[in-house]
Amino acid sequence: MSRTITLEPYAGTWPDDDPDAGFRSAVAEYSSLDGLATLGVLSRNKDIPIGALVAFIVGRYSASGSDALLEVGPIVVGQMDSIVQKAESTATDEARLEAYESLKAIVSWLKVPLEDPDWRSASR
Repeated sequence: MSRTITLEPYAGTWPDDDPDAGFRSAVAEYSSLDGLATLGVLSRNKDIPIGALVAFIVGRYSASGSDALLEVGPIVVGQMDSIVQKAESTATDEARLEAYESLKAIVSWLKVPLEDPDWRSASR
């Protein structure tokens, strides 16, 4: 799997209404940092080649969406998306606030097993 990648800063420009503006901004911010210094120390301390660490980071980041979907489940993701889509189609502050409250309730429900040491799944 030997491939060469040139690490380079991203200094692109984009319109204010670009739906990917947040992502582009994050890429511009983080691509200007020199992460290789940190990876060099980690590589030496763990005796793992830098290339393997970079492959791990890219693979882990790339799979994080799939991992999150497996953790939460497609039904809950669909419910959350439906709440957001309804609020966006209504396009009012009230609808967005209602969506926020609904999403807040779902997140609260998902956190129960993490926060309640006595919580047990219902047996069937």
